Amino acid sequence: MRTRSMAGVLEKGFIMSDANVRIPAEARDRLAEVAAAEGLSLRAYLAHLAQTLLTPDERAERAERARHILREWNGYDPDDSEVAMADQELDRRLAEAGAA
Repeated sequence: MRTRSMAGVLEKGFIMSDANVRIPAEARDRLAEVAAAEGLSLRAYLAHLAQTLLTPDERAERAERARHILREWNGYDPDDSEVAMADQELDRRLAEAGAA
């Protein structure tokens, strides 16, 4: 990825820089279509996406917070094997829904 700084240019409190990212044309076109449907430019859509996606560490932190809240609220405290079984069931259901 190549970036070019545009010092002094601010958008919503962030310093913006241009980045050239090589992706297949089909992926670019799909992203542009999704962005347009949301009323956004591709640039704005990608910036929004980058701000809203969670890293693996952030997802793990949220999951741990959720488990803590459930434990405090109703005593639900699954062990690792129960969590793994629930994850497998969720994966199965998502695959089933995707096939429909």
